[in-house]
Amino acid sequence: MHIEKISDTYHHITFANGDEVFLIGTAHVSKDSVTQVAEIIEKENPDRICVELDASRLSSKTQKKSWDDTDIRKVFREGKGFLLLANTALASFQRKMGAQTGITPGEELLGAVKLAEEKNIPISLCDREIQTTFRRAWAKSSLWNKCKLLATLISAAFSNEEISPEELEDLKKQETLEGMLQEVAKELPSIKEVLIDERDTYLATKIYNAPGKKKVAVIGAGHTSGVLSTFDKLENNGTLKSTEELDTVPKASKAGKALSYLIPALIVILIVVGIASNGWDQGLKTFLYWILVNASGTFITTLISAAHPLNIICCAVTAPFFALNPVLGVGMLGGILEATLRKPKVKDFENLNDDAMKLSGWYKNRILHCLLVFFLSSLGSIIGTFIAFPMLIARV
Repeated sequence: MHIEKISDTYHHITFANGDEVFLIGTAHVSKDSVTQVAEIIEKENPDRICVELDASRLSSKTQKKSWDDTDIRKVFREGKGFLLLANTALASFQRKMGAQTGITPGEELLGAVKLAEEKNIPISLCDREIQTTFRRAWAKSSLWNKCKLLATLISAAFSNEEISPEELEDLKKQETLEGMLQEVAKELPSIKEVLIDERDTYLATKIYNAPGKKKVAVIGAGHTSGVLSTFDKLENNGTLKSTEELDTVPKASKAGKALSYLIPALIVILIVVGIASNGWDQGLKTFLYWILVNASGTFITTLISAAHPLNIICCAVTAPFFALNPVLGVGMLGGILEATLRKPKVKDFENLNDDAMKLSGWYKNRILHCLLVFFLSSLGSIIGTFIAFPMLIARV
């Protein structure tokens, strides 16, 4: 395999069998990237174009959505509330960056697809389904890392810091990206593994296996180094690696499942021990204390979320009991009930991306508000649990 580095963001790869790949690393909200992709496709006239998109993302960017059958309550019932929250915050951040540069996020990818259609060039969608990526990242993260991921995404979505065109173009430089990814790896190694490393392998394998002797591949600049490295491994191994393993969501380990039951079990044990040691009256007081602390934490955060008054009461009353069941969660109840009491309208779905870029939008938009109620009611119950736990020990 021979790699010709034409620029920091553009490589020409020639494989042993004579196949060629013109690999373009882009910033997804860069005007220069849009122009560069179009120019290279026009110049090279490839027999296939590969893009860092999956079918669902391409559909969401090119087709008008119909919201008639959308049910936010189903999202919460299926336990995907945190995934939707993370996905929404990330999309909001990308959209905000795009608003600063006047470029729709991923415009260079859509430009490549449009040119392929105009020139009748076959297209390969080479990225993994976004929901699979998020679900794998979520499954591989500890509770603490999940909290850090959400905090990072939400703070980025609400940040007022603007990025200059020069800084944006600097993000495409390999040394800058390497430094950023190293920082991500330190703070969130499991997230970096799924969002970057696995997708490097996935993208490279799909591009390598795609039909065609002369291919143009358009990917995010952050994947360039990993994709080139994977090309080398695929070429040297002499076999075509499957992406099947990377398309599955790992099941929770037995240890992880056991750990999720640990705190609820300990709380029940503490209450039972309190009854056995101090009698029913004292044991009952300990149980009521648990209810009061957990319910208070949930009440305060759900109140902050401006949930429906009936929802606030229901969440506060049921939180202490949901906290003892690792399968259910008060956030699930809060999200479903809010969507029932204040049913989202079509305009809420249509304005979702714009509203997600400002804090007030999370209160005004009924879809975002359901997510906010879901998140804050869950947070309140977690805080109440951790406050109550050491105090319960002290009362035994």
